Amino acid sequence: MASLAAQRPIRPEAKDEAAPGAKAGRVRSLVLPREHGAWGILLVPLVTGAAAGLAAGRELLPLLLFTLAALALFCLRVPTEVLLETTPQRAEGLAERQTVISFLSFYASVAAVALLLLFWEEHAWGLLWLGAAAALGFVAQAVLRKLGRDTRMASQLVGAIGLTSTAAGAYYVVTGQMGTRALVLWAANWLFAANQIHYVQLRIRAARAAGRVEKFARGWTFLLGEAATVFLLTLAWRFALLPGWAILAFAPVLLRGVAWFLGASAPLQVHRLGKSELAYAIAFGILLILGLRVG
Repeated sequence: MASLAAQRPIRPEAKDEAAPGAKAGRVRSLVLPREHGAWGILLVPLVTGAAAGLAAGRELLPLLLFTLAALALFCLRVPTEVLLETTPQRAEGLAERQTVISFLSFYASVAAVALLLLFWEEHAWGLLWLGAAAALGFVAQAVLRKLGRDTRMASQLVGAIGLTSTAAGAYYVVTGQMGTRALVLWAANWLFAANQIHYVQLRIRAARAAGRVEKFARGWTFLLGEAATVFLLTLAWRFALLPGWAILAFAPVLLRGVAWFLGASAPLQVHRLGKSELAYAIAFGILLILGLRVG
């Protein structure tokens, strides 16, 4: 009897119970951004820009509207790409297509209302050229992505220009000023994001590197990037664009890059790498905010 029970086929009800979860996961993949790193590249700059702006003591309403607009526009990209079929994800059947259209309409409506209120009530017209610069970056990213895998990292670096623009946008809507501080915040956040993107791509390419010599052979361009970062930060400090305490926010990621070259070879654990990079991003945001306050 026990053997017969073990051979019984799975009940159709059990299969149906698993279906809703699988269906919900598929819908999320069609209407929500799946890149966890991209969320960090969007939100950390937004928080740092907001914190720097709020030090001036402005109200929160413009910031809340800008945050809604930024999140809606960020989410809008996924259903748009699905409908245009510029991504491997495809809407299968009329029901999925209608779902994607519904989410696209919702995101577009939220962004439109938030931006209209910012323009009408807050006169935040500077967001127009900022949005144009971000849109240009995303178009360039799409073109680079079409060229193949060899331009993958370049496309991510260009796309990060648009994502990190939230630093300048958040600072601007809180203070009403699109000046040097806003642009420096944008540049600093992009520089950090570029380091993370380059490091993750290096770890993937050099996943099987054995020893320091092979690591250097595959990652010398990353070390050049770190040196260039130090040089640019030194210039920013020298010309009083960033206080020294704020520049120290880059220290953890710069040191972790060098430590990988000097450390022993180990198998790549993608999920662990993603979590550690998220921790570095959070630490960077906190240290940058504190550095700007102290400096």
